[in-house]
Amino acid sequence: MPRVVLKMAKNSGAKVLKSLFTGLDVNTISLAKQRQKGYNWSMIKTSLQRKLEKLPPDLRELISELAEGLEEAKARKEEFAELRRAIQDLTEAQRKAEERLQRVERHLEKVEGRLDRVEEAIERLAEAQRETEVRLQHLEETVERLAEAQCETEREIRLLAQEHRETRRQLGGLAATVGYRLEDEAFKALPQLLHRDYGIVVEDRLRRRFLNDREGRPIEVNIVGEANKNGRKLLIVGEAKSQLSRRDVDRFIRGKIKRLEGVAEEIFPVLVTYMISQPDVEDYARKKGIALYYSFDF
Repeated sequence: MPRVVLKMAKNSGAKVLKSLFTGLDVNTISLAKQRQKGYNWSMIKTSLQRKLEKLPPDLRELISELAEGLEEAKARKEEFAELRRAIQDLTEAQRKAEERLQRVERHLEKVEGRLDRVEEAIERLAEAQRETEVRLQHLEETVERLAEAQCETEREIRLLAQEHRETRRQLGGLAATVGYRLEDEAFKALPQLLHRDYGIVVEDRLRRRFLNDREGRPIEVNIVGEANKNGRKLLIVGEAKSQLSRRDVDRFIRGKIKRLEGVAEEIFPVLVTYMISQPDVEDYARKKGIALYYSFDF
């Protein structure tokens, strides 16, 4: 713009322009100060227009073009200022977006690390699951084999139980045979032995029979018979055991003697056996008031 003004000054006269611009500069400065003090810009513009009307037409046209150029430059300057502010705002927004993007990227890196650890954990769990399935399969096979072995064991146990029952039956029969044999020998030998050792006279033959206890319930007695000692009535109650123990002595007292108390005036208990299970069984029986005889006494 100054170059245009100088060119115009050469064509119209340097002196006139110099004096005019000097006057305009003074007036413009005065008007600017007035504007700073709060004067209306339209009033200032009107004052300038009046002063321009006093100038020559060529110069007035030049000044008008100059004013329009200044107005356009001012408008462009404001547009540039707005553009600069917009660019600054965009730059700040871009900076903030980049910062946010960096934070997001760092967060994503952390998330990716966690996802990698999760994937590794899932792989380990999957491997452990496969191993567990293999172990379960082996366990199922073992259980099946155990079930088959259990069934076989149960069959063998049933067979053994049957054989055991048969053995017990045979042993029971054998024990009964042995017991009966011992009792039969006792029937013959006890009358003489009781008379010799205790002065007891057996009035009738000894035998096996059932007696009713004091409550009227029947009891099977292996050896029973009536006897007399110095005028006292006695009931001989005896039992035969192939091998006598302390427990047998207690059962005999509890199951036979105690239950028959009160049925007869006086009971004389007798036990006969092939042998005793413990060395003190004989003394134990005699202390309980029971006469004890061995098979070899017969």
